Amino acid sequence: MAKTAKFDRDEVIDKATNLYWKKGFHATSMRNLQDEIDMRPGSIYAAFGSKDGLFKQALRNYTDMGLAELQLLVEQYDSPLAALKAFVKSQVVDTQNSAPNGMCMLAKTLGELTEDNQDLVDTTKSHLGEIAEAFASLIAKAQAAGEVNQGKSPDELAQHLQIQISGLRTFGKITADKALLKDKIEDMFKHYPF
Repeated sequence: MAKTAKFDRDEVIDKATNLYWKKGFHATSMRNLQDEIDMRPGSIYAAFGSKDGLFKQALRNYTDMGLAELQLLVEQYDSPLAALKAFVKSQVVDTQNSAPNGMCMLAKTLGELTEDNQDLVDTTKSHLGEIAEAFASLIAKAQAAGEVNQGKSPDELAQHLQIQISGLRTFGKITADKALLKDKIEDMFKHYPF
């Protein structure tokens, strides 16, 4: 008879996501994981294949959380552009103190890893691509609604938005002034290439 898992997989992945987001991939040891998720290394390997396997699940979880938040904002706002602005504020201002790290976990991962972890780099790039696609879809809707200039492609504007979010989150590490961050976001949308 096969043994059944004695852990909540989603809870373990959530805890691992927060730990990896806070410390990064390399700074997170198996001992850190063991303490955080309350699983022995053998159980981690049995459930996720490896530290890399658990990290991939954490990256997927982080991406899914962002996409779910974007979708929730789309449902809350009548304007696609207003939903995008709310998402940027959420990512830049709200995560500054309420998240394990004010930086985007995906951007942080790309900054940390080298070709020695190419599989994880590729996975991270793929997740960033998913987010860019979601942005592009929303930007296309904003263009159809007349909120955004149709002179640039939604994909190009989505890439620009990702760059701006990363920059603003980095700036958020420099300043604790939430009002200033909100002003920078407003300014970005006023001067955005729409």
